Amino acid sequence: MSANHDNGAVLFDAREDGIAIITINRPEERNALSKEVREGLWAAWRRFEADEALCIAILTGAGEKSFCAGGDLKEMVETGMQVPPADFIPAAYDNLQLTKPTIAAVNGFAFAGGWLIAQNCDLCVASTNAKFAITEVKVGRGSPWAAPLIHMIPQRIFMEIVLTGKPITAQRAYEIGLVNRLVEPAALMDTALELAREVLEGAPLSVKAARETVMLSTEMGRSAALQAARAAHEHAYKSEDGQEGPRAFAEKRQPEWKGR
Repeated sequence: MSANHDNGAVLFDAREDGIAIITINRPEERNALSKEVREGLWAAWRRFEADEALCIAILTGAGEKSFCAGGDLKEMVETGMQVPPADFIPAAYDNLQLTKPTIAAVNGFAFAGGWLIAQNCDLCVASTNAKFAITEVKVGRGSPWAAPLIHMIPQRIFMEIVLTGKPITAQRAYEIGLVNRLVEPAALMDTALELAREVLEGAPLSVKAARETVMLSTEMGRSAALQAARAAHEHAYKSEDGQEGPRAFAEKRQPEWKGR
Protein backbone atom coordinates (compact mmCIF):
# COMPACT_ATOMS: atom_id res chain seq x y z
CA MET A 1 0.00 0.00 0.00
CA SER A 2 1.18 3.52 -0.71
CA ALA A 3 -0.07 7.07 -0.99
CA ASN A 4 0.39 9.13 -4.15
CA HIS A 5 0.64 12.92 -4.09
CA ASP A 6 2.04 15.01 -6.90
CA ASN A 7 1.80 18.12 -9.08
CA GLY A 8 1.73 16.02 -12.27
CA ALA A 9 5.28 16.92 -13.27
CA VAL A 10 6.75 15.08 -10.28
CA LEU A 11 5.05 12.04 -8.74
CA PHE A 12 5.43 11.22 -5.05
CA ASP A 13 4.73 7.67 -3.90
CA ALA A 14 4.87 7.31 -0.10
CA ARG A 15 5.05 3.57 0.47
CA GLU A 16 4.12 1.93 3.75
CA ASP A 17 7.54 0.24 3.96
CA GLY A 18 9.18 3.64 4.57
CA ILE A 19 10.43 4.08 1.00
CA ALA A 20 9.44 7.16 -0.99
CA ILE A 21 9.60 7.00 -4.79
CA ILE A 22 9.97 10.39 -6.48
CA THR A 23 9.44 10.28 -10.24
CA ILE A 24 10.05 13.08 -12.75
CA ASN A 25 7.02 12.59 -14.98
CA ARG A 26 7.66 14.49 -18.19
CA PRO A 27 8.96 11.70 -20.49
CA GLU A 28 7.76 13.56 -23.60
CA GLU A 29 10.16 16.39 -22.59
CA ARG A 30 12.94 13.93 -21.65
CA ASN A 31 12.17 14.78 -18.00
CA ALA A 32 13.98 18.11 -18.40
CA LEU A 33 14.15 20.46 -15.43
CA SER A 34 11.38 22.85 -16.43
CA LYS A 35 9.93 25.26 -13.86
CA GLU A 36 7.13 22.88 -12.91
CA VAL A 37 9.55 19.97 -12.56
CA ARG A 38 11.87 22.03 -10.35
CA GLU A 39 8.95 23.16 -8.18
CA GLY A 40 7.73 19.56 -7.98
CA LEU A 41 11.16 18.35 -6.88
CA TRP A 42 11.43 21.01 -4.18
CA ALA A 43 8.00 20.00 -2.84
CA ALA A 44 8.82 16.28 -3.01
CA TRP A 45 12.13 16.55 -1.17
CA ARG A 46 10.62 18.76 1.52
CA ARG A 47 7.78 16.31 2.00
CA PHE A 48 10.19 13.38 2.22
CA GLU A 49 12.33 15.14 4.84
CA ALA A 50 9.31 16.17 6.92
CA ASP A 51 7.55 12.77 6.94
CA GLU A 52 8.90 10.71 9.84
CA ALA A 53 7.39 7.53 8.37
CA LEU A 54 9.63 7.82 5.31
CA CYS A 55 13.21 6.66 5.82
CA ILE A 56 14.77 6.51 2.33
CA ALA A 57 13.91 7.93 -1.10
CA ILE A 58 14.42 6.72 -4.66
CA LEU A 59 14.60 9.38 -7.38
CA THR A 60 13.86 8.28 -10.95
CA GLY A 61 12.48 9.45 -14.28
CA ALA A 62 9.39 8.19 -16.11
CA GLY A 63 9.97 6.12 -19.24
CA GLU A 64 13.15 4.37 -20.35
CA LYS A 65 14.65 7.05 -22.61
CA SER A 66 15.61 9.72 -20.12
CA PHE A 67 16.19 9.97 -16.39
CA CYS A 68 16.59 13.72 -16.77
CA ALA A 69 18.01 15.56 -19.77
CA GLY A 70 19.02 18.58 -17.66
CA GLY A 71 17.95 22.19 -17.69
CA ASP A 72 15.27 23.49 -20.06
CA LEU A 73 17.43 25.45 -22.54
CA LYS A 74 14.38 27.03 -24.21
CA GLU A 75 13.31 28.40 -20.85
CA MET A 76 16.81 29.80 -20.31
CA VAL A 77 16.55 31.61 -23.66
CA GLU A 78 13.14 33.02 -22.76
CA THR A 79 14.27 34.24 -19.34
CA GLY A 80 17.73 35.35 -20.46
CA MET A 81 19.17 33.41 -17.54
CA GLN A 82 22.79 34.07 -16.74
CA VAL A 83 23.95 32.62 -13.40
CA PRO A 84 21.23 30.28 -12.07
CA PRO A 85 19.88 31.36 -8.68
CA ALA A 86 21.12 29.42 -5.64
CA ASP A 87 17.75 27.70 -5.22
CA PHE A 88 17.31 26.86 -8.93
CA ILE A 89 17.50 23.06 -8.57
CA PRO A 90 17.19 21.23 -5.21
CA ALA A 91 20.56 19.64 -4.47
CA ALA A 92 21.26 17.71 -1.28
CA TYR A 93 24.46 18.76 0.51
CA ASP A 94 24.23 22.15 -1.21
CA ASN A 95 20.96 24.11 -0.99
CA LEU A 96 18.81 21.26 0.40
CA GLN A 97 19.14 19.75 3.87
CA LEU A 98 18.25 16.04 3.93
CA THR A 99 18.93 13.86 6.96
CA LYS A 100 17.88 10.59 5.30
CA PRO A 101 19.53 8.55 2.54
CA THR A 102 18.60 8.75 -1.14
CA ILE A 103 19.08 6.56 -4.21
CA ALA A 104 19.09 7.65 -7.86
CA ALA A 105 17.56 5.04 -10.20
CA VAL A 106 18.88 6.16 -13.59
CA ASN A 107 17.34 5.07 -16.88
CA GLY A 108 18.40 6.66 -20.16
CA PHE A 109 19.98 10.13 -20.26
CA ALA A 110 21.32 11.81 -17.13
CA PHE A 111 22.78 14.91 -18.75
CA ALA A 112 23.86 18.24 -17.20
CA GLY A 113 21.27 19.01 -14.50
CA GLY A 114 20.22 15.36 -14.76
CA TRP A 115 23.75 14.34 -13.76
CA LEU A 116 23.55 16.94 -10.98
CA ILE A 117 20.43 15.46 -9.36
CA ALA A 118 21.82 11.91 -9.69
CA GLN A 119 25.18 13.00 -8.25
CA ASN A 120 23.48 14.53 -5.22
CA CYS A 121 21.81 11.26 -4.24
CA ASP A 122 23.77 9.08 -1.83
CA LEU A 123 23.65 5.93 -3.97
CA CYS A 124 23.05 5.23 -7.65
CA VAL A 125 21.53 2.29 -9.51
CA ALA A 126 21.69 2.51 -13.30
CA SER A 127 20.18 0.51 -16.12
CA THR A 128 22.43 -0.61 -18.94
CA ASN A 129 20.78 1.94 -21.26
CA ALA A 130 21.79 4.87 -19.03
CA LYS A 131 24.18 7.52 -20.27
CA PHE A 132 25.80 10.21 -18.14
CA ALA A 133 27.19 13.53 -19.37
CA ILE A 134 28.10 16.99 -18.12
CA THR A 135 27.29 18.73 -21.39
CA GLU A 136 27.54 22.37 -20.31
CA VAL A 137 30.63 23.18 -22.41
CA LYS A 138 28.60 22.27 -25.50
CA VAL A 139 26.05 25.02 -24.82
CA GLY A 140 28.16 27.70 -23.18
CA ARG A 141 26.82 27.05 -19.69
CA GLY A 142 28.61 25.98 -16.50
CA SER A 143 28.83 23.09 -14.07
CA PRO A 144 30.12 24.51 -10.77
CA TRP A 145 27.90 21.99 -8.97
CA ALA A 146 30.20 19.22 -10.25
CA ALA A 147 33.03 20.23 -7.85
CA PRO A 148 32.26 17.47 -5.29
CA LEU A 149 32.82 14.85 -8.02
CA ILE A 150 36.52 14.96 -7.13
CA HIS A 151 35.57 12.88 -4.07
CA MET A 152 33.74 10.31 -6.22
CA ILE A 153 35.85 9.74 -9.35
CA PRO A 154 39.53 10.19 -10.33
CA GLN A 155 40.77 13.62 -11.42
CA ARG A 156 41.73 12.71 -14.99
CA ILE A 157 38.35 11.12 -15.64
CA PHE A 158 36.56 14.11 -14.07
CA MET A 159 38.62 16.43 -16.27
CA GLU A 160 37.75 14.60 -19.49
CA ILE A 161 34.03 14.49 -18.65
CA VAL A 162 33.78 18.25 -18.07
CA LEU A 163 36.19 19.35 -20.83
CA THR A 164 34.62 17.29 -23.62
CA GLY A 165 30.98 17.22 -22.54
CA LYS A 166 30.77 13.75 -24.09
CA PRO A 167 28.56 11.05 -22.56
CA ILE A 168 29.88 7.99 -20.77
CA THR A 169 28.02 4.69 -20.80
CA ALA A 170 26.41 3.14 -17.74
CA GLN A 171 29.13 0.48 -17.82
CA ARG A 172 31.85 3.15 -17.75
CA ALA A 173 30.03 5.00 -14.95
CA TYR A 174 29.99 1.73 -13.00
CA GLU A 175 33.71 1.12 -13.66
CA ILE A 176 34.75 4.54 -12.36
CA GLY A 177 32.65 4.21 -9.22
CA LEU A 178 29.86 6.65 -10.06
CA VAL A 179 27.26 3.85 -10.05
CA ASN A 180 26.71 1.27 -7.28
CA ARG A 181 24.68 -1.29 -9.23
CA LEU A 182 24.30 -1.86 -12.97
CA VAL A 183 21.23 -3.80 -14.14
CA GLU A 184 19.05 -4.50 -17.16
CA PRO A 185 16.35 -1.82 -17.67
CA ALA A 186 13.51 -4.12 -16.59
CA ALA A 187 15.22 -4.74 -13.24
CA LEU A 188 16.01 -1.09 -12.41
CA MET A 189 13.27 -0.29 -9.88
CA ASP A 190 13.34 -3.74 -8.28
CA THR A 191 17.09 -3.34 -7.75
CA ALA A 192 16.69 0.18 -6.34
CA LEU A 193 14.00 -1.07 -3.95
CA GLU A 194 16.21 -4.00 -2.92
CA LEU A 195 19.08 -1.60 -2.17
CA ALA A 196 16.70 0.66 -0.23
CA ARG A 197 15.53 -2.30 1.86
CA GLU A 198 19.15 -3.26 2.58
CA VAL A 199 19.72 0.24 3.98
CA LEU A 200 16.48 0.03 5.97
CA GLU A 201 17.71 -3.12 7.71
CA GLY A 202 20.20 -0.99 9.60
CA ALA A 203 19.51 0.94 12.79
CA PRO A 204 18.22 4.39 11.73
CA LEU A 205 20.55 6.40 13.98
CA SER A 206 23.55 4.35 12.87
CA VAL A 207 22.63 4.87 9.21
CA LYS A 208 22.28 8.61 9.79
CA ALA A 209 25.69 8.82 11.48
CA ALA A 210 27.32 6.68 8.78
CA ARG A 211 25.93 8.96 6.07
CA GLU A 212 27.25 12.02 7.92
CA THR A 213 30.65 10.37 8.31
CA VAL A 214 31.04 9.79 4.58
CA MET A 215 30.31 13.44 3.85
CA LEU A 216 32.35 14.99 6.66
CA SER A 217 35.30 12.86 5.51
CA THR A 218 35.27 14.82 2.24
CA GLU A 219 35.68 18.08 4.18
CA MET A 220 38.72 17.41 6.33
CA GLY A 221 41.94 15.51 6.91
CA ARG A 222 42.29 12.09 8.49
CA SER A 223 42.59 12.89 12.20
CA ALA A 224 39.97 15.67 12.09
CA ALA A 225 37.57 13.34 10.26
CA LEU A 226 38.08 10.63 12.88
CA GLN A 227 37.25 13.10 15.66
CA ALA A 228 34.20 14.45 13.85
CA ALA A 229 33.00 10.92 13.06
CA ARG A 230 33.19 9.93 16.72
CA ALA A 231 31.01 12.89 17.61
CA ALA A 232 28.57 12.03 14.79
CA HIS A 233 28.14 8.49 16.15
CA GLU A 234 27.76 9.35 19.84
CA HIS A 235 23.96 9.57 19.65
CA ALA A 236 23.75 6.13 18.03
CA TYR A 237 26.04 4.55 20.63
CA LYS A 238 23.99 5.99 23.51
CA SER A 239 20.58 5.14 22.00
CA GLU A 240 18.16 2.36 22.91
CA ASP A 241 18.95 0.82 19.52
CA GLY A 242 22.62 0.74 20.54
CA GLN A 243 21.62 -1.80 23.22
CA GLU A 244 18.94 -3.56 21.16
CA GLY A 245 21.34 -4.52 18.36
CA PRO A 246 23.83 -6.51 20.48
CA ARG A 247 20.93 -7.98 22.53
CA ALA A 248 19.15 -9.20 19.39
CA PHE A 249 22.39 -10.72 18.11
CA ALA A 250 22.97 -12.54 21.41
CA GLU A 251 19.36 -13.78 21.42
CA LYS A 252 19.61 -14.86 17.75
CA ARG A 253 16.65 -12.78 16.57
CA GLN A 254 16.02 -9.81 14.28
CA PRO A 255 16.47 -6.44 16.03
CA GLU A 256 13.45 -4.20 16.48
CA TRP A 257 14.69 -0.70 15.77
CA LYS A 258 13.01 2.26 17.45
CA GLY A 259 15.21 5.03 16.07
CA ARG A 260 15.97 6.27 19.55
